[in-house]
Order: sequence, then structure tokens, then C-alpha cells
Amino acid sequence: MSALKTPEKTSRRQELRQNMLVELYGRLLMFYEDNRQVVYGIGIGLLALVLAVPGYMYYHQQQSRQANEKLGQILPAYEQGNYGQALNGSGQRAGLLTISEEYGGTQAGNLAAFYAANALYEQGEYDRALTYYRRFEKSNDFIGASAYAAEASIYESRDEYEKAASTYEKAASQYKNKLTAPRYFLEAGQAYEDAGNYSAAKQAYKEIKEKYPEADEAEKVKRYLARVRARLAKSS
Repeated sequence: MSALKTPEKTSRRQELRQNMLVELYGRLLMFYEDNRQVVYGIGIGLLALVLAVPGYMYYHQQQSRQANEKLGQILPAYEQGNYGQALNGSGQRAGLLTISEEYGGTQAGNLAAFYAANALYEQGEYDRALTYYRRFEKSNDFIGASAYAAEASIYESRDEYEKAASTYEKAASQYKNKLTAPRYFLEAGQAYEDAGNYSAAKQAYKEIKEKYPEADEAEKVKRYLARVRARLAKSS
């Protein structure tokens, strides 16, 4: 008896599935009829997007090529210390400021912002330099770390010691190199001391002692640690 009931159950399930599919198809057809313009609009939009992608890629490649060429033409002036010329250009050569503005979405344009910041810093235009250091998109490498360190030194020159210290710490964390990171942590600790934040200074110094014991700064930092511990004890 049970063997006779199985086909009946199976047939019923199939019937239900078919009814559901018919109902779903009917609803989709009704939606299409009621929203034909919307569907057409979405289709056209998707088609435009598909067609636009290769165009954008080609445009970006052209922008990158032009930015690389222009940066290569002006870098000799920067390397020779002719910072005014490097920033503003000369003759047919675009300057770092222009390259940064016009090609900011490219790697060369981003790098131009870094060189522009350095050139402005060398000329003593610290506020403008800070603008370009901030604009520069920093990678986890030596250049990214040095950009943060330069920002920190500008904050320090403004007596914004707490901000300077935290930015030095960013420099140390951005590129965990045994030659540069300990120096940046040392700068951070000193800036925290100038800010009166001895607990944070102690932590910055401990980073050198614990993570970079072989660095030149590791020996020097013992004296700094003793000093902040004394100041913490005195304040408590």
C-alpha cells in the first residue's frame, strides 16, 4: 500500500512546483509590463556602464603616461635644489604643483604631491607643505613614513606637541624598519614629554626597547626612560 502512495505524493509536489513557477512567471511578466520604462532604463544604464569601463581605463592609462612624462621632466630641477622651478615649472615643463593638481588620480601625480611638499618645506612654507603632505596618499614604505615624519616636525614647530608625537608614531608604524622606526619612536617620546604626557612618552620609549633592542636608539632610550619614570613618580 505504501508503494502506491509514493507516486501520488511525488505528483502532488511536482504540481505545486509547477504552479509556483507559473505564478512567479506571471508576476515577473506583470512587473515588466507595469515598469517597462524602468527596465529599459536599467538595461541602458548597464550597457552604458559596460561601454564606459574600457573608455575610463584607456583615459586613466593616458593620464598615467602623461603624468610620468611630466614628472620625469621636472624632477631634475628638484634634485638640483631648484625648488621654485620644480614647484612652478619652467618653459614647457609643468611644475610639481600643476602635476599634483591635474594628475592627482595617478601614481605619478600622487608622488608629485610628496615632492611638492618637500620643496615647500625646504623653502620654509610649512603651512603649504603640510597641505601637500596630507594630500599625499601614503604607502607602507620609506616615503610614506618620511611624509608622516615631516608632518610631525611641522606640528612640532607650531608647539603642537601631542599631535606631533602621535604623527611620529604613525611614521614609525607606517614602515617598521629597524633604522627609521626607532628614531621616529624616539621623536614621539620627546614630543610627548614636551606635551607633558609622560605616560605616553614612556610607552613610546618602551617600543624601542622591546621591539628594536639592537638599534642605536635602544641604548640612548634608557636615559629617557629613567627621566620620564622620575617625572611620573614626582607627579604622583
